[in-house]
Amino acid sequence: MKKSILVLFTLITMAAQSQGVTGYWYGTANLGSGTADNYLVEMVVTQNGSSVDAVLNYYFRNTFRSFKVKGNYNANTRQFILYNVPLTYFGSTSRMEVDCPMDLLAQVRVSQVSSNMIGSFESKESYKYTCPPVYFDLRFNKEASNKDSVLTALSEFKETYQVWSPSGTDTLVAAVIQQREVVNYVVVDQYKKRTNEVVQELLVDSDSLQIDFYDNGEVDGDSISIFFNDKLMASAQKLSVNAIHLKVGLDPNKEINTLSMFADNLGGIPPNTALMLVYDGKKRYEVRLTSNLQKNGMVNIRRKK
Repeated sequence: MKKSILVLFTLITMAAQSQGVTGYWYGTANLGSGTADNYLVEMVVTQNGSSVDAVLNYYFRNTFRSFKVKGNYNANTRQFILYNVPLTYFGSTSRMEVDCPMDLLAQVRVSQVSSNMIGSFESKESYKYTCPPVYFDLRFNKEASNKDSVLTALSEFKETYQVWSPSGTDTLVAAVIQQREVVNYVVVDQYKKRTNEVVQELLVDSDSLQIDFYDNGEVDGDSISIFFNDKLMASAQKLSVNAIHLKVGLDPNKEINTLSMFADNLGGIPPNTALMLVYDGKKRYEVRLTSNLQKNGMVNIRRKK
């Protein structure tokens, strides 16, 4: 009898280990009981031995964030870790874009009914007094995970396939960006580590410009941050068929003003691509920008003398 129980336990353990963590996980996260501010979290995980790659997305209040992150999974202990996840600070308002650098620590629980990841986002040592743990319970979705490639699930569970070619009369706006410097130390530090690739130089008449960003083709979850003259103006803005809309005044003390697109993620279909429309009075310029995790797409703007 003991031998049969041992064999059964061994088979269950082997089955749980063979399943691994590859697939689609979703759920909520918060600071604990009694808190109303929930993070809606989803992950598309690919396991290769003990290493894992993941596309981690979350919604917090009116903000969507998406990142590609790496980690480890121990099949024996069922411990799952993702490193260096920028989690929006729980006290942020719609005008605050402050990140807490955190690690995702989870225990995988497998049963015949469901598979769950239960754990918390834990802050780095230098942030432990300002960024408390954020607890989560993520559930495995078998239907979403039955794909030839689990990365396909990202685009299929986001927005439907859309090809966008905006006209001059389109006025749908997803976000209006004010010309002000935004504080986000994580994004600024990553921006400085990447190279700026000048895609185009614009010679303009006006001292102020209207600029709109759209997703270039299929809406696949691309998220960008925008820098003007190397200063962060907007963080974690999702590209879609609606414009990320901003007006910028050129610095008269600079011969060349720069506008850079920083890729927060690569979306479901790498690299991160955007269509930028620049309005200079009655003139309109179209610029197609490409960014990845090594370089930023940049436009030089020079005013006519």
